[in-house]
Amino acid sequence: MIKSNSGIRKTDVINRRMFIIGAAKIIVFVGIVARLFSLQINENKKYLTLSDKNRIREWKLPPTRGNIVDYFGNVIAGNLKVYQLHIIPEQVENFNYLLVRLKNLLNLSDKRIARINKLKSELKPWDSIIVSENLSWSQFVKINNYLYDLVGVKPVMTISRNYPFNDVYTHVLGYVSQPNEKEILENEIIQERFVPGMKIGKLGLEKRLENHLIGTNAIQRYEVNAYGKRINQLEHQKGEQGSKIRLTVDTEIQKACGELLNQKAGSISVMDIYTGDIIAMYSSPSYNPNLFLFGISNDEWQLIRNNPLKPLINKTLSGLYSPGSTIKPIVALSALENNVVDTKFKVKCTGKMELYGQTFHCWKEEGHGWVSLKNAMKQSCDTYFYEVARLLGVDRLNKTAEKFGLGKKVLGDYFDNEKKGLFPNTVWKKNNLGKGWVLGETLITGIGQGYTQTTPLQLCMMTAQIANGGYAIKPKIIVDSNPISYEDAKQSMESGLLFDAGSEELLDKKLFKNQKNIKIVQEAMFASTNERFGTSYKSRIDDPKYQFAGKTGTAQVKRISKRERELDLELEQIPYKDRDHALYVAYGPYVNPRYALSIIVEHGGSGSKAAAPIAKKLFKLIIDRHDLRNKQSNFERITV
Repeated sequence: MIKSNSGIRKTDVINRRMFIIGAAKIIVFVGIVARLFSLQINENKKYLTLSDKNRIREWKLPPTRGNIVDYFGNVIAGNLKVYQLHIIPEQVENFNYLLVRLKNLLNLSDKRIARINKLKSELKPWDSIIVSENLSWSQFVKINNYLYDLVGVKPVMTISRNYPFNDVYTHVLGYVSQPNEKEILENEIIQERFVPGMKIGKLGLEKRLENHLIGTNAIQRYEVNAYGKRINQLEHQKGEQGSKIRLTVDTEIQKACGELLNQKAGSISVMDIYTGDIIAMYSSPSYNPNLFLFGISNDEWQLIRNNPLKPLINKTLSGLYSPGSTIKPIVALSALENNVVDTKFKVKCTGKMELYGQTFHCWKEEGHGWVSLKNAMKQSCDTYFYEVARLLGVDRLNKTAEKFGLGKKVLGDYFDNEKKGLFPNTVWKKNNLGKGWVLGETLITGIGQGYTQTTPLQLCMMTAQIANGGYAIKPKIIVDSNPISYEDAKQSMESGLLFDAGSEELLDKKLFKNQKNIKIVQEAMFASTNERFGTSYKSRIDDPKYQFAGKTGTAQVKRISKRERELDLELEQIPYKDRDHALYVAYGPYVNPRYALSIIVEHGGSGSKAAAPIAKKLFKLIIDRHDLRNKQSNFERITV
């Protein structure tokens, strides 16, 4: 009986265990089935995507930059096909052997080989290493001939930036080069589209318009094996080229500016006096931006960097110069507007002016005799303008100068390197130098010396606003999405004059109280160029089609000692760095004017000899191209 009960208990225990094990098996089985259902049905898309990510890889290619064209549609910053050599490390069987072969075939330096090894350690195995960005055709052919022995090497034909006019537009466009870490992190678009070999704008409009020019990446999709090796290409998605930018600049005039300033340091600016379009903006000397595309050599860099004429400085925007006598039209206008002088006011010039024991010299040692405003402007009499400035005062002169654009940036934020210059007043000196203003400083300010600092583009804008009758313009270098025509611009200015009760925008265009005063200054500038004894009379053009009005300027770069004044040395006898800067501002044609220009020749001597003759040559080309410019059809435009 005891044995029977014992057997029953054992059977019950075994049955319970079997039941528990069976139940556990069922639960596990159901769990596995449920999980498989979840993985294959509910989460099918998720794991299919993960599987594709392991099986498919994307390679982004450098985006193609948009073209920059001049006013007539000529490409001034474009793209060209270049031959490159890439290495894909994951496909290389023996990396050291490959580098030895490439070194022999392409004459690579040890430094370049070390750079390639460094890149290999920094990049992923499937990322391309760019060995050469710009192979010659013969090198490209040689590599293709030896491809059977160069496993992992990929000859590539791609697109790179190109500046077809070399140094003509350097200080306008800037150049492109590979971005550094800071530049990538600071710009989200660059960060998103960055790939090895991509180039971005480093200077000028290339930098300012980066987000418009950059374009989108082309994408290549490849199927890869478990080791990441490419098996075959699945898709090639073309990227979009960046936006096309149209400038207001005329290449023919820009090239002429470069030729006229050849072997000189200086600047030429040309502007439409109604629309504000910049027709030319050249800084000399320049340099070839194409040298920076694939890495400039040390020798070439040192030649540019150590050039005494300083080609790296954009003199049009960054160069600060005393305006010299080119400021006299503003001094005269300010005095007329403030009723300090009139056309009958005369000053006797004896060649100098004495003030509190200090002598202020006129450029003409024997003096000009009795001179009125017109004759003083014509002959650039310093003594006359000393007296006018004394009566006017620097604070009133400052207000007029600032109205006409001096002491302010001309192109706003388009160029990082544009300087605003300085036109001083009594408050400025007290706040910045901690000293009071003295009367002698007013006198030299009246002839464009002293603290006054201007850029060539500011002088061009100043002249343009005198030429158009005294109305404010907004200079621009990019064609607007809705460009204003000459007729509309002129009509809006005249409307501002005729209807004082009009809109504030029209009233703000007026820079004068009495337009008669503008006309007096215009006539005086005409006399300076077109009447006998005028400082630029030798550079006049008698043909009314090309006739222009202007004002010369000679800016001292150092104080002239008494001994130097007595020696009266010729320009060639003076050390280059001690020679005066030569300046000239002008507008034309005098009847129905359309264009203004400013010219500066660093250490060129007098404006009448070095700068005004350049204007004579340039105005003929500017006027001859005027009709062609008016007929030019529209191109694609963007608003920037």
